[in-house]
This record gives sequence, structure tokens and C-alpha cells, in this order.
Amino acid sequence: MMAQSAPAKVNLALDILRRRPDGYHDMHMVMQTVSLCDQVSVSEAAGGFALRAEGITLPEGKKTLEQQAVEAFFHALGRPAPGLSVDLWKQIPAFAGLGGGSSDVAALLRLLRARYAPEMPSLELERIGLQVGCDVPFCVRGGTVLVMGRGEVLADLPPLPDCRFLLCKPDFDLPTPKMFARVTPGAWPETPDIDGMVSALAAGDLPGIARRMSNVFKFVLPTPARVEIEDIKAVMLRFGALGAVMSGSGSAVVGLFRPDASLQRPYDILKRRYRQVFTAQPTPRLE
Repeated sequence: MMAQSAPAKVNLALDILRRRPDGYHDMHMVMQTVSLCDQVSVSEAAGGFALRAEGITLPEGKKTLEQQAVEAFFHALGRPAPGLSVDLWKQIPAFAGLGGGSSDVAALLRLLRARYAPEMPSLELERIGLQVGCDVPFCVRGGTVLVMGRGEVLADLPPLPDCRFLLCKPDFDLPTPKMFARVTPGAWPETPDIDGMVSALAAGDLPGIARRMSNVFKFVLPTPARVEIEDIKAVMLRFGALGAVMSGSGSAVVGLFRPDASLQRPYDILKRRYRQVFTAQPTPRLE
């Protein structure tokens, strides 16, 4: 059996530029992996593909992302897949904008490469991942990355300075397809200063990075969700966060704190209201 951590991702900045002819959207994002992790293990087994999961209910009647990843990987190798048993231990909240499903797929692909194709370049593994999900190429790579296109164009950025994160998922889901259906690209009253964030990263300017945390999905949130998400952000900012933003299409909120800040007070306040509250640190590039 081989195992690997699958770190969550957060969107420090997210802009949606346009709808593409293929139905996807061109994105412009700064993304970061963090220490909140799922665990993925895989071993050969008799028969076909088997998936077991702890901490999540698996969908019935359709292929899982993990099965799609196995099929895409071995198709790229030009050989049939062996019998495989995959186990997931889930900690990253689902429908949160934290990339849990994509990160699990990315970890599985890294495990498959280590076992069956160690010579495969990282860019090829990212290409295979894109067949399964738009966030998978970033999750294969990890670290601090400028992400463009529909997720396939990646540019490494200087690492995020030492800091801490507080993550809080409210008790409602914001499924990604429904959120994209609410989007009209270019209709925002303001857009994230992603170029400024890239410059702040190059300068190691944590307050400058925090000032530029922004996500255009905030403009299309249903009113009850917007109010609750703004309340969570307000708690984080009141108790020391340099910046706070919703991650991805939501609904998790990410607060960015100095490395020496105490997160206990905002953690306790939010934990009294919500089940899924976590602390985390940035993690470096995986690939």
C-alpha cells in the first residue's frame, strides 16, 4: 500500500475573465495549498476498481473522480489498469471551494505515477489531471501559483511569506456549477488586483498580499449566503486577520493572519456557530 497527503487549496484572489466557446470560463487566480489535508492510499487488488471513503458519502450510480483519474492515467500509458483499491480519509469539507475532490485526485495521480511511471514528467501528470477537473493540475503541483485558462496554465510564484490561516465553512453548500450559472463575466463593480498581489508576493509583503485578497464570486452570492459569509469575514478581521476572502465558489471563508497571531479567539467564536473550522499553514510545491 502507498499513501499520500492531499492538501486543500485556497484562492487568495479569483477573477473570472470570460466564458469560453467550450463552455468553461477563463480564470485568473492566485492559489495556495495549505496544511489541512485528506489522506489517500492505493494498493493493487484482485478484480477491478474499488473505492472506500471515511468522512464522506460516495455518489451512487456514476463514476467517481478517482475512477476517472485511474482510467485517464492508464489510458495515457497505453495499458489496461490493474485491479486497484483506493482508500480516502476525508477532512477537507465538501462543497467548500477548498478543492478536496481535486486534491484527492491529484494525490492519487502522484501515487500512480510513483508506482507505474516514475519517469512521467510533472506537466504530463497535470495534463492527465485536467481531464478529470479544472483544479486538478494546480493540486498536482501545489505551492503558490498563478492559475489561468480553465486551470491548465500555471506559473509558479514566490512562496507566500510565513503566515497562518483560519478556515471556516458555514453550514450550507454552494455547488460550483450553480455558482458559475449565476456568473456574467465582466459585470463586476471591481476586479481583484492580481498583478498587485503577484508584486506583493515578490516583495514578501504579507499585508500587501492580504489587502488584495478578493473573489468575484462574492458578487453573485445569494443574499442569505452573502450575509453569513460577510459575518464570518468580519469575525476574522475583528480578531486579527490581515485579510479574509471566500475561497473558490464557496462557501468556506479563509482568514490570513501573521505567523505570531493567536487564532484562539476567532476560532472559538466561529466554532460555537459552525462545525467545520480549521487552522492551517501554507505548504510548499508538491511537484
